[in-house]
Amino acid sequence: MSTDAFDLRRIGVVESALDDLDAAPKQGTEGGAEAWIALDPALRDGLDGVAAGSRLLVLTWLHLGDRDVLRVHPRDDVSNPLRGVFATRSASRPNPIGLHEVEVLEVEGHRLRVAPLEAIDGTPVVDLKPVL
Repeated sequence: MSTDAFDLRRIGVVESALDDLDAAPKQGTEGGAEAWIALDPALRDGLDGVAAGSRLLVLTWLHLGDRDVLRVHPRDDVSNPLRGVFATRSASRPNPIGLHEVEVLEVEGHRLRVAPLEAIDGTPVVDLKPVL
């Protein structure tokens, strides 16, 4: 495996009432909450063109995931046979990048109110992209 490294910087953070990883839904469509994405204020101009009703892909850094795991029981259900992490959406993986499709409910300065989002409070946000 290559040891090449590169810089990935946090552009913001999730502010959510979901604060317990074990109680959080597995997917946004399974009970994800309304949440705020608070971007670094210096990045506010990057939101030009994002408005209520926009659909975004939020890329997060699943900071509580285990980066040494390569096989998991899908959906944390031990009755499911072990699978390689690249065949699952597990937070535990070599690079714990989360992908969440949300609708923008409100834009307030450098903050976005979105739903449904299953990421827990304090989850770093690494990018936002429009759904095409």
